[in-house]
Amino acid sequence: MAKEDGLVRLPSRYSVDETVQRLQKTFTEKGLKIFAIIDHSGEAEKVGLKMPPTKVVVFGSPKGGTPLMLAAPSLAIDLPLKALVAEDSSGKVWVTYNRPEYLQERHSVPGDLIKNLAGAGPLIERAVE
Repeated sequence: MAKEDGLVRLPSRYSVDETVQRLQKTFTEKGLKIFAIIDHSGEAEKVGLKMPPTKVVVFGSPKGGTPLMLAAPSLAIDLPLKALVAEDSSGKVWVTYNRPEYLQERHSVPGDLIKNLAGAGPLIERAVE
């Protein structure tokens, strides 16, 4: 697991599509809402461009996120949470997401509220095990 620039980057032993499916299942089992799946590589292909498989899962909980945005309205630019699932040039799949501590620092979120985002990392880790 690498932590740089506020990001956590985890390896997945699954394909991009299977990793996305595993994330969706894990999130919904915990009561989180999947707001969107953005297929960057699929959209690129539609306009004649090629890129490695790359998708973003947009997920969260209005119950958990709303108090954060009320306390720090600028946090709405980073919520709902996102998990980037991408294949690198060697064929390895990675999941990347924002560290809660980074979001806390970036938006001056009160420490007692940032715990609302802390559960996402362990869920992502479980999905890619």
